[in-house]
Amino acid sequence: MSKPDLPQKIAIFGSAFNPPTLGHLSVIERLSHFDKVFLVPSFAHAWGKQMADFDKRCHWVSMFINDVSCTNVELCTDEQALDAGNSVTTWALLNHLQETYPNAELTFVIGPDNFLKFSKFYKAEEILSKWAVLACPETVPVRSTQIRESLEKGESIEGLTTASLVDLLQDSDFNA
Repeated sequence: MSKPDLPQKIAIFGSAFNPPTLGHLSVIERLSHFDKVFLVPSFAHAWGKQMADFDKRCHWVSMFINDVSCTNVELCTDEQALDAGNSVTTWALLNHLQETYPNAELTFVIGPDNFLKFSKFYKAEEILSKWAVLACPETVPVRSTQIRESLEKGESIEGLTTASLVDLLQDSDFNA
């Protein structure tokens, strides 16, 4: 008798990735027990955060994934397809991904900053009733803001992000 197929376990890690950092990596490395980890750059931030161009941030995430040795990590650009002219909510994204992967067990991964604000998320209670939510703080205290500020000052960003991004990122990437 064969064992029934277990549902695929997918972690959804959304962020501005403006740009990806070694702090992001420290979270991703602790998600190795998932079959897949989707890195989901925000298309339109729910709270109006200003970000570099979406396509540019997706390119950065792709380079970041290529630099790291986490074989279960993939770029997910589905927020772009869900954009209704405003922002894309976590609720909408998780519903969309559940429809796309109907037999998967989805876990929404959230950093400590957003965990403290989770009750303000659109349909927070419904999210908690339908999916797992994992608060996973970074163990390497590097924020995207540090990279942007260092670039603005003309300082090195080595040790803040991966090698390919160190070579690629420029202060002009973040100017409107």
